[in-house]
Amino acid sequence: MQRKSGILLHPTSFPSRYGIGDLGTSAYRFIDFLKAAEQSHWQILPLGPTSYGNSPYQCTSSFAGNPLLISPEQLSKQKYLTKEQLESAPKFPDEAVDFPAVSSWKMSILKAAYQGFRSIADDAEWRCFEEFCLQHQSWLNDFACFVAIKEAQEEQPWNEWPSALALRDSKALSGWQSKNDDSIQYHRFVQYQYHLQWQKLKQYAHQHGIRIIGDVPIFVAYDSAEVWSNPDLFELDEMKNPTVVAGVPPDYFSETGQLWGNPLYRWSKMKEDGYQWWQNRLKILLESVDMIRIDHFRGFEKYWEIPAGQPTAIHGQWVEGPQMDFFQTLKNALGELPLIAEDLGMITPEVENLRDSFGFPGMKVLQFAFFEGTDNPYLPHHYQKNSVVYTGTHDNNTTRGWFAEISDGDRKRVQEYLGVPLTSENVAPALIRLAWASTAQLAIAPLQDLFNLGEEARMNVPGTVGENWKWRYRDEMLTDQIASQLKKISKIFQRS
Repeated sequence: MQRKSGILLHPTSFPSRYGIGDLGTSAYRFIDFLKAAEQSHWQILPLGPTSYGNSPYQCTSSFAGNPLLISPEQLSKQKYLTKEQLESAPKFPDEAVDFPAVSSWKMSILKAAYQGFRSIADDAEWRCFEEFCLQHQSWLNDFACFVAIKEAQEEQPWNEWPSALALRDSKALSGWQSKNDDSIQYHRFVQYQYHLQWQKLKQYAHQHGIRIIGDVPIFVAYDSAEVWSNPDLFELDEMKNPTVVAGVPPDYFSETGQLWGNPLYRWSKMKEDGYQWWQNRLKILLESVDMIRIDHFRGFEKYWEIPAGQPTAIHGQWVEGPQMDFFQTLKNALGELPLIAEDLGMITPEVENLRDSFGFPGMKVLQFAFFEGTDNPYLPHHYQKNSVVYTGTHDNNTTRGWFAEISDGDRKRVQEYLGVPLTSENVAPALIRLAWASTAQLAIAPLQDLFNLGEEARMNVPGTVGENWKWRYRDEMLTDQIASQLKKISKIFQRS
Protein backbone atom coordinates (compact mmCIF):
# COMPACT_ATOMS: atom_id res chain seq x y z
CA MET A 1 0.00 0.00 0.00
CA GLN A 2 0.99 3.59 -0.56
CA ARG A 3 0.24 6.35 1.92
CA LYS A 4 -3.41 7.07 1.11
CA SER A 5 -6.83 7.63 2.68
CA GLY A 6 -10.49 7.05 2.02
CA ILE A 7 -14.04 6.74 3.27
CA LEU A 8 -16.08 3.82 4.66
CA LEU A 9 -19.63 3.81 3.31
CA HIS A 10 -21.94 0.96 2.36
CA PRO A 11 -23.95 1.50 -0.86
CA THR A 12 -27.26 1.08 0.97
CA SER A 13 -26.53 4.44 2.64
CA PHE A 14 -26.62 6.44 -0.60
CA PRO A 15 -29.55 8.83 -1.14
CA SER A 16 -32.18 7.47 -3.52
CA ARG A 17 -35.82 8.06 -4.39
CA TYR A 18 -36.34 4.32 -4.12
CA GLY A 19 -35.90 3.79 -0.37
CA ILE A 20 -32.38 2.37 -0.27
CA GLY A 21 -29.02 3.39 -1.64
CA ASP A 22 -28.39 1.83 -5.03
CA LEU A 23 -25.95 1.86 -7.95
CA GLY A 24 -27.56 4.83 -9.66
CA THR A 25 -26.88 8.57 -9.73
CA SER A 26 -25.91 9.01 -6.07
CA ALA A 27 -23.23 6.32 -6.31
CA TYR A 28 -21.55 8.23 -9.14
CA ARG A 29 -21.86 11.50 -7.26
CA PHE A 30 -20.12 9.90 -4.28
CA ILE A 31 -17.21 8.85 -6.52
CA ASP A 32 -17.05 12.45 -7.78
CA PHE A 33 -16.93 13.62 -4.15
CA LEU A 34 -14.02 11.28 -3.36
CA LYS A 35 -12.19 12.56 -6.41
CA ALA A 36 -12.78 16.19 -5.41
CA ALA A 37 -11.54 15.43 -1.88
CA GLU A 38 -8.46 13.71 -3.36
CA GLN A 39 -9.27 10.40 -1.69
CA SER A 40 -8.11 7.13 -3.21
CA HIS A 41 -10.12 4.43 -1.40
CA TRP A 42 -13.77 3.59 -0.90
CA GLN A 43 -14.46 0.83 1.64
CA ILE A 44 -17.75 -1.06 1.66
CA LEU A 45 -19.39 -3.89 3.61
CA PRO A 46 -20.23 -7.30 2.06
CA LEU A 47 -22.36 -6.90 -1.08
CA GLY A 48 -24.35 -10.14 -0.91
CA PRO A 49 -28.13 -10.58 -0.66
CA THR A 50 -29.08 -10.15 2.99
CA SER A 51 -31.43 -12.28 5.04
CA TYR A 52 -31.65 -12.43 8.84
CA GLY A 53 -31.74 -8.95 10.36
CA ASN A 54 -30.80 -7.37 7.00
CA SER A 55 -27.16 -7.85 7.96
CA PRO A 56 -24.59 -7.87 5.14
CA TYR A 57 -22.70 -10.36 7.33
CA GLN A 58 -25.57 -12.88 7.08
CA CYS A 59 -26.04 -13.35 3.34
CA THR A 60 -27.86 -16.02 1.36
CA SER A 61 -24.84 -16.26 -0.92
CA SER A 62 -21.11 -15.61 -0.77
CA PHE A 63 -21.03 -15.02 -4.53
CA ALA A 64 -24.23 -13.21 -5.52
CA GLY A 65 -24.96 -9.49 -5.34
CA ASN A 66 -27.75 -7.86 -3.35
CA PRO A 67 -30.77 -7.25 -5.65
CA LEU A 68 -31.79 -4.27 -3.48
CA LEU A 69 -28.71 -2.42 -4.78
CA ILE A 70 -29.91 -2.53 -8.38
CA SER A 71 -30.87 0.93 -9.63
CA PRO A 72 -34.41 1.15 -11.09
CA GLU A 73 -33.23 4.33 -12.79
CA GLN A 74 -30.59 2.36 -14.73
CA LEU A 75 -33.17 -0.28 -15.68
CA SER A 76 -35.40 2.47 -17.02
CA LYS A 77 -32.53 3.80 -19.18
CA GLN A 78 -32.31 0.31 -20.70
CA LYS A 79 -36.05 0.57 -21.48
CA TYR A 80 -36.84 -2.46 -19.31
CA LEU A 81 -39.04 -0.29 -17.09
CA THR A 82 -41.51 2.39 -18.07
CA LYS A 83 -41.75 5.86 -16.57
CA GLU A 84 -45.05 4.85 -14.96
CA GLN A 85 -43.46 1.84 -13.29
CA LEU A 86 -40.72 4.02 -11.81
CA GLU A 87 -43.26 6.52 -10.55
CA SER A 88 -45.12 3.72 -8.77
CA ALA A 89 -42.52 3.86 -5.97
CA PRO A 90 -44.15 4.76 -2.65
CA LYS A 91 -42.86 7.56 -0.45
CA PHE A 92 -39.92 6.09 1.45
CA PRO A 93 -38.04 7.62 4.41
CA ASP A 94 -35.07 9.76 3.38
CA GLU A 95 -32.68 8.94 6.24
CA ALA A 96 -33.33 5.27 6.95
CA VAL A 97 -34.05 2.08 5.03
CA ASP A 98 -37.48 0.55 5.61
CA PHE A 99 -36.33 -2.90 4.55
CA PRO A 100 -39.72 -4.69 4.33
CA ALA A 101 -41.29 -1.87 2.27
CA VAL A 102 -38.24 -1.47 0.04
CA SER A 103 -37.91 -5.19 -0.55
CA SER A 104 -41.58 -5.58 -1.45
CA TRP A 105 -41.51 -2.77 -4.03
CA LYS A 106 -38.03 -3.55 -5.37
CA MET A 107 -38.82 -7.21 -6.00
CA SER A 108 -41.96 -6.28 -7.92
CA ILE A 109 -40.05 -3.78 -10.04
CA LEU A 110 -37.28 -6.30 -10.78
CA LYS A 111 -39.86 -8.80 -11.99
CA ALA A 112 -41.35 -6.10 -14.20
CA ALA A 113 -37.86 -5.37 -15.56
CA TYR A 114 -37.37 -9.07 -16.34
CA GLN A 115 -40.57 -9.08 -18.36
CA GLY A 116 -39.42 -5.91 -20.10
CA PHE A 117 -36.10 -7.55 -20.94
CA ARG A 118 -37.81 -10.61 -22.35
CA SER A 119 -40.05 -8.40 -24.47
CA ILE A 120 -37.51 -6.03 -26.03
CA ALA A 121 -33.98 -7.45 -25.64
CA ASP A 122 -32.25 -7.91 -28.99
CA ASP A 123 -29.92 -10.75 -29.95
CA ALA A 124 -26.85 -8.93 -28.65
CA GLU A 125 -28.44 -8.36 -25.22
CA TRP A 126 -29.49 -12.00 -24.99
CA ARG A 127 -26.01 -13.10 -26.01
CA CYS A 128 -24.40 -10.98 -23.26
CA PHE A 129 -26.83 -12.40 -20.71
CA GLU A 130 -26.09 -15.96 -21.79
CA GLU A 131 -22.34 -15.32 -21.68
CA PHE A 132 -22.69 -14.03 -18.11
CA CYS A 133 -24.64 -17.15 -17.10
CA LEU A 134 -21.99 -19.38 -18.67
CA GLN A 135 -19.10 -17.50 -17.09
CA HIS A 136 -20.65 -17.70 -13.60
CA GLN A 137 -22.29 -21.11 -13.78
CA SER A 138 -20.07 -22.48 -10.98
CA TRP A 139 -22.25 -20.62 -8.45
CA LEU A 140 -25.10 -18.96 -10.38
CA ASN A 141 -27.18 -22.04 -11.18
CA ASP A 142 -27.25 -23.28 -7.59
CA PHE A 143 -27.96 -19.79 -6.27
CA ALA A 144 -30.78 -19.09 -8.75
CA CYS A 145 -32.37 -22.45 -7.94
CA PHE A 146 -31.95 -21.84 -4.21
CA VAL A 147 -33.68 -18.45 -4.19
CA ALA A 148 -36.40 -19.66 -6.57
CA ILE A 149 -37.25 -22.55 -4.23
CA LYS A 150 -37.00 -20.25 -1.22
CA GLU A 151 -39.44 -17.86 -2.86
CA ALA A 152 -41.86 -20.72 -3.61
CA GLN A 153 -41.53 -21.88 0.02
CA GLU A 154 -42.50 -18.43 1.35
CA GLU A 155 -38.89 -17.62 2.33
CA GLN A 156 -38.60 -20.52 4.77
CA PRO A 157 -35.03 -21.64 5.61
CA TRP A 158 -33.90 -24.47 3.35
CA ASN A 159 -33.87 -27.02 6.18
CA GLU A 160 -37.66 -26.49 6.45
CA TRP A 161 -38.34 -27.23 2.77
CA PRO A 162 -39.72 -30.59 1.66
CA SER A 163 -36.94 -33.02 2.54
CA ALA A 164 -36.31 -34.11 -1.07
CA LEU A 165 -35.47 -30.53 -2.03
CA ALA A 166 -33.66 -29.71 1.21
CA LEU A 167 -31.44 -32.77 0.84
CA ARG A 168 -31.02 -32.21 -2.92
CA ASP A 169 -32.51 -35.49 -4.13
CA SER A 170 -31.41 -35.43 -7.79
CA LYS A 171 -34.73 -36.62 -9.24
CA ALA A 172 -36.86 -34.26 -7.14
CA LEU A 173 -34.54 -31.32 -7.79
CA SER A 174 -34.40 -31.91 -11.52
CA GLY A 175 -38.19 -32.16 -11.69
CA TRP A 176 -38.65 -28.95 -9.74
CA GLN A 177 -36.18 -27.10 -11.95
CA SER A 178 -37.97 -28.23 -15.11
CA LYS A 179 -41.31 -26.97 -13.84
CA ASN A 180 -39.90 -23.67 -12.59
CA ASP A 181 -37.35 -22.80 -15.24
CA ASP A 182 -38.66 -19.26 -15.78
CA SER A 183 -38.45 -18.41 -12.07
CA ILE A 184 -34.83 -19.64 -11.99
CA GLN A 185 -34.05 -17.66 -15.13
CA TYR A 186 -35.48 -14.53 -13.51
CA HIS A 187 -33.02 -14.81 -10.64
CA ARG A 188 -30.16 -15.24 -13.11
CA PHE A 189 -31.35 -12.06 -14.83
CA VAL A 190 -31.35 -10.17 -11.53
CA GLN A 191 -27.75 -11.18 -10.89
CA TYR A 192 -26.83 -10.18 -14.43
CA GLN A 193 -28.25 -6.70 -13.95
CA TYR A 194 -26.50 -6.33 -10.62
CA HIS A 195 -23.23 -7.39 -12.27
CA LEU A 196 -23.63 -4.89 -15.13
CA GLN A 197 -24.39 -2.00 -12.80
CA TRP A 198 -21.61 -2.79 -10.32
CA GLN A 199 -18.95 -3.27 -13.01
CA LYS A 200 -19.96 0.03 -14.63
CA LEU A 201 -19.62 1.81 -11.27
CA LYS A 202 -16.30 0.11 -10.54
CA GLN A 203 -14.96 1.23 -13.92
CA TYR A 204 -16.05 4.80 -13.15
CA ALA A 205 -14.27 4.61 -9.79
CA HIS A 206 -11.06 3.42 -11.46
CA GLN A 207 -11.26 6.21 -14.01
CA HIS A 208 -11.30 8.64 -11.08
CA GLY A 209 -8.42 6.99 -9.25
CA ILE A 210 -10.57 5.27 -6.62
CA ARG A 211 -9.80 1.74 -5.41
CA ILE A 212 -12.60 -0.24 -3.75
CA ILE A 213 -12.05 -2.22 -0.56
CA GLY A 214 -14.51 -5.08 -0.26
CA ASP A 215 -15.33 -7.20 2.77
CA VAL A 216 -15.60 -10.97 3.16
CA PRO A 217 -17.04 -12.57 6.32
CA ILE A 218 -14.99 -15.59 7.38
CA PHE A 219 -18.16 -17.66 7.90
CA VAL A 220 -21.34 -18.01 5.85
CA ALA A 221 -24.98 -18.13 6.92
CA TYR A 222 -26.53 -21.56 7.40
CA ASP A 223 -29.54 -20.51 5.33
CA SER A 224 -27.44 -19.89 2.23
CA ALA A 225 -27.01 -21.34 -1.22
CA GLU A 226 -23.45 -22.39 -0.34
CA VAL A 227 -24.40 -24.57 2.64
CA TRP A 228 -27.40 -26.03 0.79
CA SER A 229 -25.39 -26.86 -2.34
CA ASN A 230 -22.08 -27.86 -0.65
CA PRO A 231 -23.08 -29.53 2.64
CA ASP A 232 -19.97 -31.72 2.65
CA LEU A 233 -17.81 -28.60 3.18
CA PHE A 234 -19.48 -27.80 6.52
CA GLU A 235 -19.77 -29.52 9.89
CA LEU A 236 -23.28 -30.93 9.42
CA ASP A 237 -24.95 -34.19 10.45
CA GLU A 238 -26.75 -36.65 8.16
CA MET A 239 -29.86 -34.45 8.11
CA LYS A 240 -27.68 -31.45 7.18
CA ASN A 241 -28.07 -29.72 10.54
CA PRO A 242 -24.99 -28.09 12.13
CA THR A 243 -23.15 -30.12 14.73
CA VAL A 244 -21.00 -27.17 15.85
CA VAL A 245 -21.35 -23.43 15.26
CA ALA A 246 -19.24 -20.28 15.30
CA GLY A 247 -18.84 -17.56 17.89
CA VAL A 248 -16.30 -16.07 20.28
CA PRO A 249 -15.77 -16.86 23.97
CA PRO A 250 -16.61 -14.65 26.95
CA ASP A 251 -14.42 -11.58 27.22
CA TYR A 252 -14.29 -8.07 28.67
CA PHE A 253 -17.26 -7.02 26.52
CA SER A 254 -19.56 -10.01 27.14
CA GLU A 255 -19.84 -12.46 30.03
CA THR A 256 -21.42 -15.08 27.77
CA GLY A 257 -19.39 -14.44 24.62
CA GLN A 258 -20.99 -14.08 21.20
CA LEU A 259 -23.01 -16.94 19.70
CA TRP A 260 -23.02 -16.26 15.95
CA GLY A 261 -24.53 -19.61 14.99
CA ASN A 262 -22.83 -19.95 11.58
CA PRO A 263 -21.90 -23.50 10.58
CA LEU A 264 -18.18 -24.19 10.77
CA TYR A 265 -16.08 -25.35 7.86
CA ARG A 266 -14.88 -28.91 7.48
CA TRP A 267 -11.35 -27.67 6.84
CA SER A 268 -9.88 -31.15 6.24
CA LYS A 269 -12.37 -31.65 3.40
CA MET A 270 -11.64 -28.22 1.94
CA LYS A 271 -7.92 -28.94 1.95
CA GLU A 272 -8.37 -31.99 -0.30
CA ASP A 273 -8.93 -29.87 -3.42
CA GLY A 274 -6.69 -26.96 -2.44
CA TYR A 275 -9.49 -24.95 -0.82
CA GLN A 276 -11.16 -24.59 -4.21
CA TRP A 277 -14.36 -23.13 -2.75
CA TRP A 278 -12.33 -20.35 -1.11
CA GLN A 279 -10.31 -19.84 -4.28
CA ASN A 280 -13.54 -19.30 -6.20
CA ARG A 281 -14.93 -17.03 -3.48
CA LEU A 282 -11.95 -14.68 -3.46
CA LYS A 283 -11.43 -14.78 -7.21
CA ILE A 284 -15.01 -13.75 -7.93
CA LEU A 285 -14.95 -11.03 -5.26
CA LEU A 286 -11.72 -9.65 -6.71
CA GLU A 287 -13.56 -9.16 -10.01
CA SER A 288 -15.69 -6.61 -8.12
CA VAL A 289 -13.21 -4.98 -5.71
CA ASP A 290 -9.50 -4.17 -5.53
CA MET A 291 -8.74 -5.16 -1.94
CA ILE A 292 -10.56 -7.29 0.62
CA ARG A 293 -10.95 -6.82 4.35
CA ILE A 294 -11.21 -10.36 5.70
CA ASP A 295 -13.44 -10.46 8.77
CA HIS A 296 -12.45 -12.33 11.97
CA PHE A 297 -8.96 -13.08 10.68
CA ARG A 298 -8.00 -14.80 13.91
CA GLY A 299 -10.42 -17.64 13.02
CA PHE A 300 -7.96 -18.90 10.41
CA GLU A 301 -5.42 -19.53 13.17
CA LYS A 302 -7.82 -20.86 15.82
CA TYR A 303 -11.61 -20.57 16.00
CA TRP A 304 -14.12 -20.96 18.83
CA GLU A 305 -16.21 -24.10 18.29
CA ILE A 306 -19.55 -24.27 20.12
CA PRO A 307 -21.75 -27.40 20.18
CA ALA A 308 -24.96 -26.74 18.25
CA GLY A 309 -27.92 -26.04 20.50
CA GLN A 310 -26.00 -24.24 23.23
CA PRO A 311 -27.82 -21.11 24.48
CA THR A 312 -24.58 -19.07 24.76
CA ALA A 313 -20.97 -19.18 23.61
CA ILE A 314 -19.63 -20.10 27.05
CA HIS A 315 -19.24 -23.82 26.47
CA GLY A 316 -16.91 -24.01 23.51
CA GLN A 317 -13.32 -24.79 22.69
CA TRP A 318 -10.50 -23.39 20.57
CA VAL A 319 -9.83 -25.51 17.49
CA GLU A 320 -6.92 -25.08 15.11
CA GLY A 321 -7.79 -23.44 11.80
CA PRO A 322 -6.08 -24.03 8.45
CA GLN A 323 -3.33 -21.52 9.31
CA MET A 324 -0.31 -21.10 6.99
CA ASP A 325 -1.31 -23.86 4.61
CA PHE A 326 -4.53 -22.07 3.70
CA PHE A 327 -3.02 -18.73 2.74
CA GLN A 328 0.01 -20.28 1.04
CA THR A 329 -2.26 -22.46 -1.09
CA LEU A 330 -4.40 -19.45 -2.05
CA LYS A 331 -1.30 -17.39 -2.81
CA ASN A 332 0.09 -20.13 -5.05
CA ALA A 333 -3.22 -20.27 -6.94
CA LEU A 334 -4.21 -16.60 -7.06
CA GLY A 335 -0.94 -14.69 -6.66
CA GLU A 336 -0.36 -11.99 -4.08
CA LEU A 337 -3.46 -11.64 -1.90
CA PRO A 338 -4.62 -8.01 -1.47
CA LEU A 339 -6.11 -8.66 1.96
CA ILE A 340 -6.57 -6.51 5.06
CA ALA A 341 -6.68 -8.64 8.20
CA GLU A 342 -9.45 -7.73 10.65
CA ASP A 343 -7.29 -8.48 13.68
CA LEU A 344 -9.30 -6.67 16.35
CA GLY A 345 -10.00 -8.07 19.79
CA MET A 346 -7.86 -10.54 21.75
CA ILE A 347 -5.12 -11.37 19.26
CA THR A 348 -2.37 -13.89 20.05
CA PRO A 349 1.25 -13.87 18.85
CA GLU A 350 0.33 -16.80 16.59
CA VAL A 351 -2.33 -14.70 14.84
CA GLU A 352 0.12 -11.82 14.44
CA ASN A 353 2.69 -14.21 12.97
CA LEU A 354 0.14 -15.55 10.48
CA ARG A 355 -0.78 -12.00 9.45
CA ASP A 356 2.82 -10.82 9.15
CA SER A 357 4.05 -13.90 7.31
CA PHE A 358 1.95 -12.88 4.32
CA GLY A 359 2.39 -9.15 4.72
CA PHE A 360 -1.29 -8.46 5.41
CA PRO A 361 -1.93 -5.05 6.96
CA GLY A 362 -3.81 -5.19 10.24
CA MET A 363 -6.46 -2.79 11.57
CA LYS A 364 -6.17 -0.02 14.15
CA VAL A 365 -9.27 1.69 15.57
CA LEU A 366 -8.87 4.99 17.39
CA GLN A 367 -12.00 4.48 19.50
CA PHE A 368 -10.18 1.54 21.15
CA ALA A 369 -7.03 3.55 21.87
CA PHE A 370 -7.58 5.48 25.09
CA PHE A 371 -8.48 2.97 27.79
CA GLU A 372 -5.38 1.03 28.88
CA GLY A 373 -2.61 3.55 29.35
CA THR A 374 0.09 4.65 26.95
CA ASP A 375 1.02 1.07 26.00
CA ASN A 376 -2.37 0.53 24.28
CA PRO A 377 -1.49 -0.85 20.80
CA TYR A 378 -4.27 1.21 19.18
CA LEU A 379 -2.53 4.50 20.07
CA PRO A 380 -0.90 5.94 16.94
CA HIS A 381 2.63 6.05 18.39
CA HIS A 382 2.62 2.22 18.36
CA TYR A 383 1.45 1.71 14.77
CA GLN A 384 3.25 -0.43 12.26
CA LYS A 385 3.50 1.27 8.91
CA ASN A 386 1.75 -1.68 7.26
CA SER A 387 -1.64 -1.10 8.84
CA VAL A 388 -5.00 0.57 8.24
CA VAL A 389 -6.25 3.07 10.81
CA TYR A 390 -9.94 3.85 11.32
CA THR A 391 -11.61 6.43 13.50
CA GLY A 392 -14.30 3.75 13.96
CA THR A 393 -15.88 0.90 12.03
CA HIS A 394 -19.44 -0.09 11.08
CA ASP A 395 -19.71 -1.86 14.47
CA ASN A 396 -18.77 1.23 16.47
CA ASN A 397 -20.78 4.24 17.43
CA THR A 398 -19.98 7.35 15.44
CA THR A 399 -17.00 9.21 16.92
CA ARG A 400 -19.29 11.98 18.15
CA GLY A 401 -21.66 9.44 19.70
CA TRP A 402 -18.76 7.51 21.22
CA PHE A 403 -17.29 10.62 22.85
CA ALA A 404 -20.67 11.39 24.43
CA GLU A 405 -21.03 7.91 25.96
CA ILE A 406 -17.54 7.33 27.41
CA SER A 407 -16.67 8.34 30.97
CA ASP A 408 -15.31 11.74 32.02
CA GLY A 409 -11.98 10.08 32.77
CA ASP A 410 -11.79 8.53 29.31
CA ARG A 411 -12.69 11.86 27.70
CA LYS A 412 -9.86 13.46 29.68
CA ARG A 413 -7.39 10.84 28.38
CA VAL A 414 -8.48 11.49 24.78
CA GLN A 415 -7.99 15.21 25.34
CA GLU A 416 -4.57 14.74 26.96
CA TYR A 417 -3.37 12.59 24.07
CA LEU A 418 -4.49 15.05 21.41
CA GLY A 419 -3.34 18.06 23.43
CA VAL A 420 -6.31 20.24 22.54
CA PRO A 421 -9.67 20.98 24.20
CA LEU A 422 -12.32 18.57 22.90
CA THR A 423 -16.09 18.81 22.69
CA SER A 424 -18.76 16.81 20.88
CA GLU A 425 -18.48 19.43 18.13
CA ASN A 426 -14.80 18.94 17.34
CA VAL A 427 -13.87 15.42 18.43
CA ALA A 428 -14.67 13.73 15.10
CA PRO A 429 -12.56 16.18 13.05
CA ALA A 430 -9.78 15.80 15.64
CA LEU A 431 -9.73 12.00 15.39
CA ILE A 432 -9.84 12.13 11.59
CA ARG A 433 -6.83 14.43 11.71
CA LEU A 434 -5.08 12.06 14.15
CA ALA A 435 -5.72 9.09 11.85
CA TRP A 436 -4.51 10.98 8.79
CA ALA A 437 -1.38 12.13 10.68
CA SER A 438 -0.47 8.61 11.81
CA THR A 439 2.22 6.42 10.25
CA ALA A 440 -0.39 3.88 9.06
CA GLN A 441 -0.22 3.55 5.28
CA LEU A 442 -4.00 3.79 4.89
CA ALA A 443 -6.42 5.94 6.90
CA ILE A 444 -10.19 5.42 6.68
CA ALA A 445 -13.07 7.33 8.25
CA PRO A 446 -16.76 6.39 8.12
CA LEU A 447 -18.73 9.03 6.23
CA GLN A 448 -20.73 9.66 9.42
CA ASP A 449 -17.56 10.95 11.10
CA LEU A 450 -16.79 13.19 8.16
CA PHE A 451 -20.30 14.62 8.55
CA ASN A 452 -19.73 14.91 12.35
CA LEU A 453 -22.95 13.01 13.11
CA GLY A 454 -24.04 11.58 16.44
CA GLU A 455 -25.38 8.24 17.64
CA GLU A 456 -28.47 8.57 15.43
CA ALA A 457 -26.23 7.78 12.43
CA ARG A 458 -24.77 4.57 13.86
CA MET A 459 -24.81 1.69 11.36
CA ASN A 460 -24.78 -1.34 13.66
CA VAL A 461 -24.92 -2.31 17.32
CA PRO A 462 -23.42 -5.84 17.55
CA GLY A 463 -25.61 -8.40 19.25
CA THR A 464 -28.85 -6.57 18.44
CA VAL A 465 -31.42 -7.02 15.67
CA GLY A 466 -34.04 -4.71 14.25
CA GLU A 467 -32.63 -1.18 13.98
CA ASN A 468 -29.28 -1.87 12.31
CA TRP A 469 -27.98 -1.23 8.77
CA LYS A 470 -30.61 1.46 8.10
CA TRP A 471 -28.67 4.74 8.08
CA ARG A 472 -28.69 6.88 4.93
CA TYR A 473 -27.43 10.37 4.23
CA ARG A 474 -29.28 13.11 2.37
CA ASP A 475 -27.96 14.32 -0.95
CA GLU A 476 -27.36 17.88 0.22
CA MET A 477 -24.99 16.67 2.98
CA LEU A 478 -22.24 15.86 0.47
CA THR A 479 -20.89 19.39 0.10
CA ASP A 480 -17.97 21.02 -1.66
CA GLN A 481 -16.91 22.49 1.69
CA ILE A 482 -16.51 19.05 3.29
CA ALA A 483 -14.60 17.81 0.22
CA SER A 484 -12.31 20.81 0.46
CA GLN A 485 -11.63 20.25 4.18
CA LEU A 486 -10.80 16.58 3.60
CA LYS A 487 -8.58 17.47 0.66
CA LYS A 488 -6.71 19.97 2.84
CA ILE A 489 -5.79 17.54 5.62
CA SER A 490 -4.97 14.84 3.05
CA LYS A 491 -2.47 17.20 1.47
CA ILE A 492 -0.99 18.21 4.84
CA PHE A 493 -0.37 14.58 5.79
CA GLN A 494 0.69 13.46 2.28
CA ARG A 495 -2.31 11.22 1.62
CA SER A 496 -3.84 13.06 -1.34
